[in-house]
Amino acid sequence: MKKSIFFAFVLMSSLLFVACEKEDNPTANNSTLTSNVVKDLVADTIVGLSNGQPVGVGKYTFYSLENNTVVPSTDSNSNKWDIAFRGTSILTNAGTSGPGAGGAFVYTGTYDELKTVSPDSVFKKDSAPSSYAIPSGSNRGWYVYDPVNNLITPIPGRVLVIKTAKGNYAKVEIINYYKGGTTPAPSASDEIKLKTQRFYTFRFAHQANGTASFQ
Repeated sequence: MKKSIFFAFVLMSSLLFVACEKEDNPTANNSTLTSNVVKDLVADTIVGLSNGQPVGVGKYTFYSLENNTVVPSTDSNSNKWDIAFRGTSILTNAGTSGPGAGGAFVYTGTYDELKTVSPDSVFKKDSAPSSYAIPSGSNRGWYVYDPVNNLITPIPGRVLVIKTAKGNYAKVEIINYYKGGTTPAPSASDEIKLKTQRFYTFRFAHQANGTASFQ
């Protein structure tokens, strides 16, 4: 009888230890965290030039980080999209850009080292036409423009931290701005630089469970 009680105690202790171990490591098997790479996402087709600058058709490409898919422009006034691209401009679904609970800020640091969103982070909302959560302009947000060679290059160590339309968290790193994920050589013709730009390649991680963890 004493042996049976002893073994029962050992078994219960083992189960309790395993349960505590799992609870102490909630992200060890995080099935709600997804990572994806998007290639050649068109961001407003160029139709000509104005004062030497490219002019597009004026339409954003809306994207759902939640579902990893392009969202039709007919759903631009909905919670179905999280981020939108037009040239170098990027919108989030909040404020003047949409009805969602979104927002963003630009994180300085590497994509891989960003493992959690700090609780004191401030997510800005779009407020057209004066300001946007993700600033536009050379060396203000995610890119730098080289006027000598007429090239746009993502700034290393800049990560877009996004709050989705549903209020979940995502991190986005713009890898390249040109078709095929390759920036034209400085010596390439202006025609090539013009025709191959506005094709985003980026990677992102999306946390669907509402927590701020990317682990």
